[in-house]
Amino acid sequence: MFELKEVNLANLLFIVAETLLFKALLLPYLLSRIIRKSGVTKVHRQAVPGFYLLLFSIAGLLVSVILAVILVNPFINSIYLAIALFTLFTGLLLIVTHKLIISHLIGFLVVENAVFLFSLAIGNEMPMLINIGILLDIFVGVLILGFFGLRLKPHTNELTMLKD
Repeated sequence: MFELKEVNLANLLFIVAETLLFKALLLPYLLSRIIRKSGVTKVHRQAVPGFYLLLFSIAGLLVSVILAVILVNPFINSIYLAIALFTLFTGLLLIVTHKLIISHLIGFLVVENAVFLFSLAIGNEMPMLINIGILLDIFVGVLILGFFGLRLKPHTNELTMLKD
């Protein structure tokens, strides 16, 4: 399961607090508030048909697993690496293939979760790096939500659909 060499109570509590408080409670609340204030009712407007997204996702999963097998290293957990690569690919796929700015915001948050999973993949050697990565994850998540939340309402008509 989780293989940190230096699992002390402070590191474990910090990871649990960040995950539960910020990612499970605060970020969904702020995201739903932004969606309500902006008046966007449909978040999943796509530029690419769903069948092609499914094919891209399957290809991304295969590439992620193949890269994790190729990059075998005793210091990196390959399962976490494969999941992190697939999460990164999924976030980039959300950003590139959707038209609405809210979907782009969700894609950025998925990419941030990929960074968190990358830090878990190398966490058995560098637990302090995980803590720094979590702080960066919180900072960037709040920054992205704040940026879009403050700037989205006045320009809803302009930003709702990106021009091709």
